[in-house]
Amino acid sequence: MKKFSILFLAFIALISFNACTQDDDIVFVAQPDPEGIQFSNSFQGAYVLPAGNPDNLAERFVWEEVDFEAPTTITYELQASADQSFGDFMVIGNTGGNNLGVTVGQMRQLAEDAGLDNDPETEMPNTGTVYFRVRAFAGEGAGNALEEFSEPVSINVELPEAVEEEEESKLELYLVGDATAAGWDPANNNTPLFRDAENESIYYFEGRFAGGADVEGFKFLQTTEWQPQWGLSDGELTNSEILGNDPQAFPVPNDAYYSLMVNVEEMSYTWEEIDETTAEVQTNIGIIGDSTPSGWDADTDMTQSEFNPHIWYIQGIELVDGFAKFRANDAWDLNWGAETPVSGQTTTGGPDIPVTAGTYDVWFNTLDGRYIFIPQAVEEE
Repeated sequence: MKKFSILFLAFIALISFNACTQDDDIVFVAQPDPEGIQFSNSFQGAYVLPAGNPDNLAERFVWEEVDFEAPTTITYELQASADQSFGDFMVIGNTGGNNLGVTVGQMRQLAEDAGLDNDPETEMPNTGTVYFRVRAFAGEGAGNALEEFSEPVSINVELPEAVEEEEESKLELYLVGDATAAGWDPANNNTPLFRDAENESIYYFEGRFAGGADVEGFKFLQTTEWQPQWGLSDGELTNSEILGNDPQAFPVPNDAYYSLMVNVEEMSYTWEEIDETTAEVQTNIGIIGDSTPSGWDADTDMTQSEFNPHIWYIQGIELVDGFAKFRANDAWDLNWGAETPVSGQTTTGGPDIPVTAGTYDVWFNTLDGRYIFIPQAVEEE
């Protein structure tokens, strides 16, 4: 009986060992998901892709997870292409989840790959279609035999046509008052201050102010209207928008020449009487250059101020892209130039002034060599 029990226990142990061996030999074979993989989110009719925000999210692609019927890691790869056949494609990214975001910059790259651009001057379209699909594969790396692809989804995209941005108009300051050439008329060909070429907050003027005991003085205007106007309050520079009412005029003690500097950012100014008696007064000044109506062949004459013989101007001159200089007496013996466009300070014999096409009022001060090109609006017929 004892011998039988030992044999019985040995038999049970053998069966148990064999069962454990068979358990270790079980192999799970991954199978394709019969339902496949597909996107689950809705897409816009068209995606407008501005150039200014490339890192913004354009769309988040979401898909149904697959089941390969095996305890294996599943990796999803979002692919994008300008070609529906995906002969060449961009990998947006990999994830173990069921969604990935696509940025505006990535979509713009696809749009460019599809032959789109936003230049209205070219024949290339600015609207078109790009394609996305998701790949699911077993494991975490490449080379896995088991993989599934979704059907490509077509996405309509648009690159907004580039619109040439108008240059922000610069602040102009014009003299007005009974100490100035224009008097108290805000629309009387008022002499401008000359803006600094490097610091657009600084303005200069060297010239005559007809002061005296019975003279109120002068202010600045920004347009041919009375508001806003610039002047003084308790001796400090201010304007009507800050003050809430009209500022006081700058007083002018004598009919003399003065040097004025204004800083509209710091709300400060300097003002002093100067001696100009040794400054040469010209009898003829013109503007010349390939940007001017007569090119480099002849001057376009400027008008001399009757109030201040050092101030010269020309109104509404049409210029083209190019260069210009100022010169005296239709000759090169005495000419002025500078390297900065729009405004600056010339030197005698200086470089050509860069000019952008447009219609301008041009002012030139032979006393200190400063100039300014003030753009003028042209009414279309």
